[in-house]
This record gives sequence, structure tokens and C-alpha cells, in this order.
Amino acid sequence: MILVNQSTPSTMKGTSDMTNDPQAASSCCGTGGHASDTAAAAGGRENLLASSGDETTTCPVMEGTPVVKAVAEAAGLYRDYEGTRYWFCCAGCGPAFDADPAKYAAAMA
Repeated sequence: MILVNQSTPSTMKGTSDMTNDPQAASSCCGTGGHASDTAAAAGGRENLLASSGDETTTCPVMEGTPVVKAVAEAAGLYRDYEGTRYWFCCAGCGPAFDADPAKYAAAMA
């Protein structure tokens, strides 16, 4: 199946002009390259092909940010700490987690 994005550049999420993106300020890394982006459809519509249940989690650094485990693992966006795997929404969260893994692990408990 081939998906074609028919959005204009000004409405595409993840473009270089993020001044109108309300989530840009709350992002851990200020980029649109989050592991959860592949699970969300354009325009805020629900992606019915996205994984659910045990296949998703939330980022321990950016609490409440959904993460599709398989996407995060494929991108190397995870850490193992004290026998538990933690998945991240973007590359900026790994170093933050590394700085204080006990803090983030406790928040996920």
C-alpha cells in the first residue's frame, strides 16, 4: 500500500516552521521526529492501523506522550534499567533518562 500526503507544506507536521505548532514548546527535543508520529494520522485523525494495548506505552521523560514500542525499538529509542525496558518518544529523551534513570523509572511505576 502506498500512502500519499496531499497536505500543503504549511500544514504538514514536522516542517521546519514550527512557530505555529502548539506542541513544539512542550516537546523534549523540539523536533517532529517522535516515535509516536508514525502512529498518528495527519490532521489529528485517529490512525486505525496503529498498534494498541501491550504494543504501546508512554515516554518516561515526556509523561503522557504515547510511544509505539516497535517503532521506538527500530529507531533505537529505548533503554533497559534494572530489568525493565523503557521506550522513548524521541532521541532527546534517551540522554535525559540516562542522566537520572531512577527518577524516570519511579515515575513510570
